[in-house]
Amino acid sequence: VQLQASGGGLVQAGGSLRLSCAASGRTFGSYGMGWFRQTPGKEREFVARIGWSGAPLYYADSVKGRFTISRDNAKNTVYLQMNSLKPEDTAVYFCAADSGPATYGTRFNPRAGPSYDYWGKGTLVTVSS
Repeated sequence: VQLQASGGGLVQAGGSLRLSCAASGRTFGSYGMGWFRQTPGKEREFVARIGWSGAPLYYADSVKGRFTISRDNAKNTVYLQMNSLKPEDTAVYFCAADSGPATYGTRFNPRAGPSYDYWGKGTLVTVSS
């Protein structure tokens, strides 16, 4: 699976951005997708996840109510709509894909980076105060 994230940029606090992640190489509707973010000197942080069929949805507490993850399987794309952005949302955002429900197992953690096997290059989001 090849992933390409886009849509990052500079926005003022309170503004909105929509990130996109285009996927290729496998049947898009067969695996879950996630968004993570990372700032210099910090560990990669889970942001949101959407299951292969569009559910279930998971969000980090820090973005719940402000961010919305969605997917369009016909367009092989997953989105992250980010509203009410805060300076602390500034980070490089990465999209990731797992290998599908057959690989989940009983210890599968949808919020953990190691649960994802494919990663795209990040897109930078900068929120100014």
